[in-house]
Amino acid sequence: MSDNPPETPDGGEGLMGLTEVEPSPVEETPAEFKDDYFPPSQPQGSRTSTLGLGNHGPAYYLHRVQKYSSYAFTVFASFHIANTSIIPLLTKSVTESNRYLLLTRPYYQSALTEPLLVGLPLIAHIGSGMALRFYRRRQALRRYGAETHGDKRKIPWPPLSGTSLLGYLLVPIAGFHVWSSRILPLYMHGDSSMISLSYISHGFSLHPFISFAGFSALIGIGAWHITWGWARWLGYAPNQITDTDSRRHLRRKRRWYIVNAVAAAVAGLWMGGGLGIVGRGGKTIGWIGREFDELYNSMPLIARLS
Repeated sequence: MSDNPPETPDGGEGLMGLTEVEPSPVEETPAEFKDDYFPPSQPQGSRTSTLGLGNHGPAYYLHRVQKYSSYAFTVFASFHIANTSIIPLLTKSVTESNRYLLLTRPYYQSALTEPLLVGLPLIAHIGSGMALRFYRRRQALRRYGAETHGDKRKIPWPPLSGTSLLGYLLVPIAGFHVWSSRILPLYMHGDSSMISLSYISHGFSLHPFISFAGFSALIGIGAWHITWGWARWLGYAPNQITDTDSRRHLRRKRRWYIVNAVAAAVAGLWMGGGLGIVGRGGKTIGWIGREFDELYNSMPLIARLS
């Protein structure tokens, strides 16, 4: 018998020979998704639920409602960007672009397609995101046993990602755009068909500073929110890299630059046609200009500034 300890499998280096890896951040693995790594075993042939949807919590379904509702709205956004930016950028003319706008707009602004592509997806996307945040807050309070108001104040809310923050900032800006270009014309005149690119161009010439600032905020925040959201859905977000080697930080930084470059390209294309062509189209002259002047004067001041 020897007094020396037996050799370890790593060649005698002991615990110092183990490879040091970085711990996984807590926020990257929410508590409600931890069961996905080790699903509960079930008897073979048993049914998971009455509807066959599986034994998942509310967060699972809220996350999927938020995800799939963005698919439908992306279809509308693609048509809208094409009509208000890409086509004006190609034609270099507001008048010529109006023809394509009036030709394709009935397909995504009809009584059937507009609720399915715009209204319901927006409500589902925003509502599920807010519900998911409140649900995670409730789970955190239950996990730490917070009962009194003082205990609840000590427990922080779930961290707010940059994509979610952009989404919350986009809600009032996009809502004001919808109100001024769709809801208010229907209320004032019973129709919104007169809201064309010439109408928007006329508004830019009357209120250039407010119009350019408002549309720049709408396009910038919208482009970054959409791009980062799709990067997350497709698994290309920087925090979705699970490698533990030394190149992990390099790959995360590379993805960060790529996603932001794509967002900048989308925003630049959107602004190039929307602001560069439509916004600088100038005040419409002749009978169209007088008609738009009457329409602007009949609307409240806050609508004319939009």
